[in-house]
Amino acid sequence: MRTLCSSTLIGEVFVILFAACVAMRMTDVSTGLIWTVSGIAMLLCVLLCGVITRPGAVAIGWALQLALIASGLLLPTMYGLGVIFAGLWWCSVHYGRKIDHIKEERSRAAGAAATADA
Repeated sequence: MRTLCSSTLIGEVFVILFAACVAMRMTDVSTGLIWTVSGIAMLLCVLLCGVITRPGAVAIGWALQLALIASGLLLPTMYGLGVIFAGLWWCSVHYGRKIDHIKEERSRAAGAAATADA
């Protein structure tokens, strides 16, 4: 799960960065506020990559997805991008957990086979 979720979050860092650049030109919001909010969101994405397997991290990721969708209030294109990344987030969590489960089963089976051979 860690690899899939981290890849999605790093992709979001770039989307947030480029959206901030566009928002500076297309809105009346101050540049300082745009970069403060965007910087916090980008930092949260990067930090979340390191703790994604801890309890509550996936929920924080969902909150981040909702915030990305809500940023469509400022920049309407972000509604679409936010929904796309929320879908990617769901896929990353869902299929990442399935992959982790399969790896765990294979590891258990290999351990049982090694014990039986000994």
